[in-house]
Amino acid sequence: MSLVADYGFVLLVLACAFGFFMAWGVGANDVANAMGTSVGSRALTIKQAILIAMVFEFCGAYFAGGEVTETIKNGILDATQIPPDLFILGMMSSLLAAGAWLMIASVKGWPVSTTHSIVGAVIGFGAVGVSVDAVNWGAIGPIVASWVVTPFMSGVIAFGLFMSVQALIMNTDNPFEKAKRYVPVYMFLTGFMVSIMTFSKGLKHVGINLSSAESMLLSIGVGLLVALIGIALLSRIKVDEEADKTFHYASVEKVFAVLMIFTACSMAFAHGANDVANAVGPLAAVVGAIQAGGDMLIGAKSAVPGWVLLLGAVGIVIGLATYGWRVIATIGKGITELTPSRGFAAELATATTVVAASALGLPISTTHTLVGAVLGIGIARGIGALNLGVIGKIFTSWLVTLPVGAAFSILFFLIFRAIFT
Repeated sequence: MSLVADYGFVLLVLACAFGFFMAWGVGANDVANAMGTSVGSRALTIKQAILIAMVFEFCGAYFAGGEVTETIKNGILDATQIPPDLFILGMMSSLLAAGAWLMIASVKGWPVSTTHSIVGAVIGFGAVGVSVDAVNWGAIGPIVASWVVTPFMSGVIAFGLFMSVQALIMNTDNPFEKAKRYVPVYMFLTGFMVSIMTFSKGLKHVGINLSSAESMLLSIGVGLLVALIGIALLSRIKVDEEADKTFHYASVEKVFAVLMIFTACSMAFAHGANDVANAVGPLAAVVGAIQAGGDMLIGAKSAVPGWVLLLGAVGIVIGLATYGWRVIATIGKGITELTPSRGFAAELATATTVVAASALGLPISTTHTLVGAVLGIGIARGIGALNLGVIGKIFTSWLVTLPVGAAFSILFFLIFRAIFT
């Protein structure tokens, strides 16, 4: 094929640059999803949150990002309907389009969905730049449905966790002692949930294959280790009688602030695992097509190269460190007032939902999922606890994102096609 033969190296360099740019946008914008609740509840400072997120976003992206990447790479378009040269240019256009929109949103401080951005971009170039038949509409259904189902699921889980905290800890005679007793159980759940995802799915991408029994045992071990570390940290926390005079649950919230360190780590891991695909899915498709000289069946299932996941992980971390602070407060402080006990429920519910979706290969919107969880907390406290104005603005930004991503992608696709063909 002349396009790959004539411009293969140039296309590969451009695809890597655009993939990195998109990953930067994911880190810059979606850090609010991983860390907003921790900062909003004052369990972590912005600097601490970014440092934690840098480590765990990277680990989630590299060790557990392959399943969703396969869906973004091969699941949205019907490759048999698209000439390989147009497929390569279209995926590059999608990366640049989504990255450009995320940069605009990040500069403005808008928390938009990176998943909507890239899925809209891929659909846009496929439907308009090639043919409506080129879009695998049957595969789009479950993806779109997940954007509705996952916020609801996350909200229900967060509601349940919040009510369990009320029943087991807050509404008891000695909430501080009950908190020190039950919080390690929540810590175990946090460690177990992230570990089972990593051991059962993620490590396959680095050449380690574990059986279901091995994954389960190792995950239980990690959960117990996290709980033991938590118990050691909690032993240092004493009742602050002065603070309790001002706010009855001040000492209890200090216990939950320790728990939020662990849930923040799990949220960052889950976010990296799901949202790295938004950046490296199209890039992996382009790399595969170019390396095969354009003669491969584009839709063929193939392993995502480790260096592609690595590029996406590094891009997320750099975006997080440079522009993440602009978006971080909207979810953490704008929707409803969060304390560590409330923020933990939102983060653990979101991480659980996102990790489950990542294992299934569904590219869900982390933004939707976390907002659903925070709404669940707000509803548990009463509808008056919600800032409906902020919620309205967030919903509006979601509606705009998909068509804007599609429009940008069509524009860039037409430009690239004029340049290279």
